Amino acid sequence: MSGADRTPADSADVCVIGAGPAGSLCAHRLAERGHDVVILEAGPRFSFEDRPERMERAIRPGDDDRSVWDMGGERDAYVSTGPQPYPLNRSRVKGVGGTSLHWQGMVMRLHEADFERRSRDGVAADWPLSYDDLRPYYAAAERAFGVAGAADNPFAPPREEPYPLPAFPPSYSDSIFAEACEELEITTHSVGNARNSEPYDGRSACVGYGTCKPVCASGAKYDATVHIRKAEAAGARVIDRAPVQRLETGGKGRVTRAVYATPDGEYSQDARRFVIACGGIETPRLLLLSDSPDHPDGLANSSGLVGRYFTEHCFAGVGGRLDRRTRQKHVGFNTTESHQFYDEEGVNPIKLELLNYAGPSPVEQALSGEEWGDALLDSLRDSYGTHVAVGGLVEQLPRKENRVTLDRTSTDDHGNPVPDVRWSIGERTRESIRRANEIQRAILDELGAAIEWTVGPDNTGPAFHHMGTTRMGTDPESSVVDPELRTHDVENLHIASSSVFVTGGAMNPTLTIAALALKAADHVDRAL
Repeated sequence: MSGADRTPADSADVCVIGAGPAGSLCAHRLAERGHDVVILEAGPRFSFEDRPERMERAIRPGDDDRSVWDMGGERDAYVSTGPQPYPLNRSRVKGVGGTSLHWQGMVMRLHEADFERRSRDGVAADWPLSYDDLRPYYAAAERAFGVAGAADNPFAPPREEPYPLPAFPPSYSDSIFAEACEELEITTHSVGNARNSEPYDGRSACVGYGTCKPVCASGAKYDATVHIRKAEAAGARVIDRAPVQRLETGGKGRVTRAVYATPDGEYSQDARRFVIACGGIETPRLLLLSDSPDHPDGLANSSGLVGRYFTEHCFAGVGGRLDRRTRQKHVGFNTTESHQFYDEEGVNPIKLELLNYAGPSPVEQALSGEEWGDALLDSLRDSYGTHVAVGGLVEQLPRKENRVTLDRTSTDDHGNPVPDVRWSIGERTRESIRRANEIQRAILDELGAAIEWTVGPDNTGPAFHHMGTTRMGTDPESSVVDPELRTHDVENLHIASSSVFVTGGAMNPTLTIAALALKAADHVDRAL
């Protein structure tokens, strides 16, 4: 936004860094309770009216997801030096709304066992809080998002109230899968979706554009601009295009100001409390950039664990073709899953997804092909509408060697070292992916599908869920933040992010991120 005032506020109770789901929810709750809140966001504001153009860009040949939200270049430079390459810019958005502008919108709660992985399975570590501690925050997050769901999942953790909106009905391809799953005694159920199945909170019901990831042009899918607007209505101030360069500390181990860059120069924002809500990559990067004589290894890093235990969800999938119509691509999100294998003994949690978007898109095929007229029509008829696929998320156990560090040989557009993402998976995680593939192949075999591809342990990729780089715990020597999401080392610094996850389970993380953000806001509110 040209001509915007990006000078600091004269006074602020809270400075929130990041305008994604965590930052927007935290800022809204605090502003609603009467606190002066300033939000600093690295990227720009995007116009809602531009979304149809961005949707077109998403399906145009030659473009990719990075171009839809203007990612890339010096601003977003990174390196990946781990055993497995990590394509970071395919998975994030910098701007007001954050990566929720880009996400698929699937939301579900972690299981009770996810908080007790060490106690129950003898692997990884336990969280310092329980599922019951987060239950009220999960419910509040579901209301905030407007989650569409149903109480038909026998494997789900206990809940205290119905979903705000009814679930989306099963798709046509779900009914095809249902036959095979019933024969194999695999229980299926609906998916929690942060998109409107009917009008909610001033937003329309889903109209089925099918480009949910990377852009929802109707606004039916939740994104963090919803709560940015609510926060601003409650008095919060949002400063965009203001990447924070470092946090500075004064006496008594407290952060005194956030130094941020703008197109017009560098400024600093003072506040009584600071909340970092920058996700699993930029949160540890900011802490490492904020080193000083008092914090030589980076801010809040006396444990040496800032950036450590970078964790992902691993994708597993099997796809093929049937000799009947499947109506693929009619729905741009999943409507049926199975959590039956989530708590299976001896392997990590597995979440099965019956995909509604298998195979090529006819739009992309028509735009990118060299055929015309009847020849193109014949090709489309041959390739479209017969594909099926079963996907899934598999938990990756945290590994200390997986980490986010600073690459001091490369710099961004402000001269700061870029993040270096180092990622790999261990043998138990590989075995869990093999188990997921086994179940997925059994379903397609039961359908009589000709299997054409498998994503397994040797070619798995990330689900783009960055977790674990400022993990939570009670011991300052083995964690970065405490159960109140406050850093052990710095009394007035809180972190609301997936970076505090101890383990990731196999559930999409955004609902848990939102629950933790609301919890952090309560603790900041009490501290003020």
